[in-house]
Amino acid sequence: MSDAVIVGAVRTPVGRRKGSLAGVHPVDLSAHVLRALAERTGIDPAQVDDVMWGCVSQVGEQSWNVARNAVLAAGWPESVPGTTIDRQCGSSQQALHFAAATVLSGQADLVVAGGVEAMTRVPMGSSVAGGVPFSPAILDRYRGVEGVAADSPLPFNQGVGAELIAQRWRFSRTQLDEFALASHEKAAAAQDAGAFDPELAPVALGDGGKFSADEGIRRDTSLEKLAELPTPFRPDGVVTAGSASQISDGAAALAVTTAEWASRHGLRPLARIHTAVVAADDPVAMLTAPIPATAKALRRAGLGIEEIGVYEVNEAFAPVPLAWLAETEADPERLNPRGGAIALGHPLGGSGARIMTTMLGHMRDNNIRYGLQTMCEGGGMANATIVELL
Repeated sequence: MSDAVIVGAVRTPVGRRKGSLAGVHPVDLSAHVLRALAERTGIDPAQVDDVMWGCVSQVGEQSWNVARNAVLAAGWPESVPGTTIDRQCGSSQQALHFAAATVLSGQADLVVAGGVEAMTRVPMGSSVAGGVPFSPAILDRYRGVEGVAADSPLPFNQGVGAELIAQRWRFSRTQLDEFALASHEKAAAAQDAGAFDPELAPVALGDGGKFSADEGIRRDTSLEKLAELPTPFRPDGVVTAGSASQISDGAAALAVTTAEWASRHGLRPLARIHTAVVAADDPVAMLTAPIPATAKALRRAGLGIEEIGVYEVNEAFAPVPLAWLAETEADPERLNPRGGAIALGHPLGGSGARIMTTMLGHMRDNNIRYGLQTMCEGGGMANATIVELL
């Protein structure tokens, strides 16, 4: 049986909310990484069978199938289709899974997977648009459960879920702040070493400048500064904006094909997609599913956690990777070695592809055979992906 392989990975630098990418339309941001992917891999866009694009807030500038619009904005042939995927924060990781399944099944030869979120221009939650996504049956099922707002049509809250996780695993405010500080320190060290440079496609800005480096890293933060931040989700809570992912703008893209097709067309695979799973857990705590998703991925892969050389667990909130570490007993030194969403940002629909791109770079630079990526998602879900360096 053939392998699904990644033959290219590229991302924009991640912009802060109202930062350097605030003036860039999400369709054009997506088109930028599509063009960069084709240029760096040498793939002919006319040979792309589909573009599978993650995006969470599919409204306004991100509506009407942002994937197809990105193809047209990139100047790619009109024959290239596109579809947009919403698995919440894991949307572009799910796009990668769908792309792998599509090429392995023989329905396509070459698929581009990726995603975008321009959270400055299309704020998180915009797609609710005054409606109520939770039906009376859902509200009846969960009202009265700890952490569920009894008087709200939007009863589930990720910040409250993060507080529930911190309470359940007994994480202190200091532990969360220490984790957040470490994320910034690791990201700053990686940026200073030029570790991100090969994966970045700098974005030309309207003022003639060029945006070429992640701008969420806070080099001047400290435990003292983090300790001063309020706890917005619970008066007596431990989670703050400092121990949460940043609201961000960004896009990333991955080229996926089979090993045979890559060989015939002179493409060098970066890694094979060894195992791809999705799992679900409690929608109230919401953010714990990376734990069962990891167990499921390892079981299907026939691997132990100690055989994985790097773990990327999305830093939606600091309690998420900390609880994951506690339950998996993984080596904390292998976790998010170049920082995570607390420092680099979390452009929702683009984060899965961004994280995979960064993890592949770390694996290449350190000759790591296996890497595992997992991320929590709204509704209590999580994807997990194991890739093998080639």
